[in-house]
Amino acid sequence: MDTDINVYRQRRQHVLSQIGEDGVAIIFAAPEQRRSNDTEYPYRQDSYFHYLTGFPEPGSALILNGREHSATLLCHNKDPGHEIWNGFRYGYSAAREVFAFDCADDIGQWPAYLKKALSGHRHLFALWGLYHDNDSKVQELWYEIARIANYRKTNGSTIAPESMVNLATILDPMRLIKDEHEQKIMRIATEISAQAHIRAMQTTRPGQFEYQVEAEILHEFMQRGARFPSYNSIVAGGKNACCLHYVSNNCQLKPNELLMIDAGAEYQMYAGDISRTFPINGRFTSAQKDVYDIVLAVNQASIASTVKQANWQTISTAAIQMLTQGLIDLGLLHGSLEQNIEAQTYRRFYMHGLGHWLGLDVHDVGGRFDNQEQPILLQPGMVTTIEPGLYISAADDIPKAFHNIGIRIEDNVLVTENGNEVLTASVPKTIPEIEALMQH
Repeated sequence: MDTDINVYRQRRQHVLSQIGEDGVAIIFAAPEQRRSNDTEYPYRQDSYFHYLTGFPEPGSALILNGREHSATLLCHNKDPGHEIWNGFRYGYSAAREVFAFDCADDIGQWPAYLKKALSGHRHLFALWGLYHDNDSKVQELWYEIARIANYRKTNGSTIAPESMVNLATILDPMRLIKDEHEQKIMRIATEISAQAHIRAMQTTRPGQFEYQVEAEILHEFMQRGARFPSYNSIVAGGKNACCLHYVSNNCQLKPNELLMIDAGAEYQMYAGDISRTFPINGRFTSAQKDVYDIVLAVNQASIASTVKQANWQTISTAAIQMLTQGLIDLGLLHGSLEQNIEAQTYRRFYMHGLGHWLGLDVHDVGGRFDNQEQPILLQPGMVTTIEPGLYISAADDIPKAFHNIGIRIEDNVLVTENGNEVLTASVPKTIPEIEALMQH
């Protein structure tokens, strides 16, 4: 069997062991999304569904039966007419064989399969809240089986359903730790992303429009095998960089201003997520250097602290202290470090967190705290972004040299047994490296 497919089967086996003999789980593929009239957005599979199946087609569902320890795929069958217009389908037989399911059948039969599986099980696991139409149908079946089972229970020993459980409580901790298969894919996704940022630095010139730089980024993604970005690219010149999620990308680039790019490729469903900031004309001004050096120092110190058993809250707190002290040193904040931290004055210039989990989703699943509200310590296999920033909009109380400087430096970091691996290390980020690259 293909080792990649074996990975998905092993994940299903783990979930089956977690839901136990009294559990049954159902997971749905993502629905297709209409873009306009009779055209659809490019299809992307649901991340959870992909994680457990590797199956790429819409109109599918997975049922896991704890008592039988079985995995059933419901999907569309082969249809030559449909395939002429819309492309290849696996069909039941090939899907079962290629993706290592115990059974495969028509998607229209999922209610019957679930109804049968629910009989004799106490717990129903699903990803509640993702697809509301499916939630309603699943709940109707649950209540129907529960009523029948409870009636019979009063006259015999039939097991009655007792609870509906969020399957994410099992899947999120699994997805938080990337296995070797995932790490291999993420190295490719992040390197494609890195090369696109390098291309952007090499080709950016004053007078271009932001969307022209975006085009260079997308070109590199596709040339290297990543058909789509993992999120809407942010290509923000000058003051636009002070808008954290700026995606209009339609302004002309001016000399003596900075360009902040936050862009990542999606490769085989996994996301890269890199931010770099550089001077449009290839040379930083003195004020730009001063701000950039603060953000870079925080980026580097935070990465150095991102190791096994580290507390993310401690790393984030240290980053805030460094950024705040830097703002005081620049004269943009006044008073002691302690006073500014307590009053959170830094939030005028640093409004977001230090980073987020990365994986199948660019803001990947998994919290920073456990069920007892204790911080989750970093473990090998976790992948996080490290993305400090400073955003200084023009204002009367800000020296003009600092007006509209928006800087974010973001890397993707894999925690390892002996430290970490910076997956995005190939993108220059020191001032001499950036300026040298832009002169070529």
